[in-house]
Amino acid sequence: MKGEGVLGVIPARLASSRLPRKPLLPMAGRPLIEWVWRRALTFDALNDLVVAADSHEVVEVVENFGGRALLTRTDHRSGSDRVAEVAEQPDFLGYGWIVNLQGDEPFIPAATVERAVELSRTGWDVGTAAVPITGSREWSDPSAVKVVRDDKGGALYFSRAAIPHVPSGEIDLARTDSPIALKHVGIYAFTREALRKATALPVHPLEELEGLEQLRWLSAGLRIGVAVVESAGPGIDTEEDVLRAEEILKREPQPL
Repeated sequence: MKGEGVLGVIPARLASSRLPRKPLLPMAGRPLIEWVWRRALTFDALNDLVVAADSHEVVEVVENFGGRALLTRTDHRSGSDRVAEVAEQPDFLGYGWIVNLQGDEPFIPAATVERAVELSRTGWDVGTAAVPITGSREWSDPSAVKVVRDDKGGALYFSRAAIPHVPSGEIDLARTDSPIALKHVGIYAFTREALRKATALPVHPLEELEGLEQLRWLSAGLRIGVAVVESAGPGIDTEEDVLRAEEILKREPQPL
């Protein structure tokens, strides 16, 4: 029988290509992973929380600030695979839903997480979120993953390209009634069955081309519900993002 609880898992990988040792990057006196953890503790949608680490060093840092972390294998091909390993540990088998929280999103709003979980709880295999794109620069930026939805709010496709394609090259980014240009927010709320299926699948050719694991799931028939939310909060991908985050942390009270 499926449990009713929701487990939040934060994958933390030291071998980041763009920002080496990203989880331990210092920001306003604390490592990035601590800020992500403390934010996640405030989410009412979660009943439990754990960091899925790829090194003893990350486990030690998390435990030192009072968090909980488990050491996972170092050969996982994605964060979701790391999440799945943790979800199968005996302590967590009672949870029916597992949320993959990104380890570089210290400002993600609670409402965004709640919407993703709600989708998964109400019938979707996976719940995720997206925000309207309001600028042409972001629209054309391959680092901003785009998603298009069907009439029921399900994902049709994810891409680093500007989708849907507009022959004229111009799209109405100001429309607010039903925004069509959407930037994907990297949060996934899985049913336990869906997480097992998603991480057992072989790598798909579309996934290899785009560098997006969710294309593997879509291609296998998993239904991904996409909630349109107002804000995702700035993530941490570059040195500039770190500086911007420190300014936010100095300016706005954060859970300590």
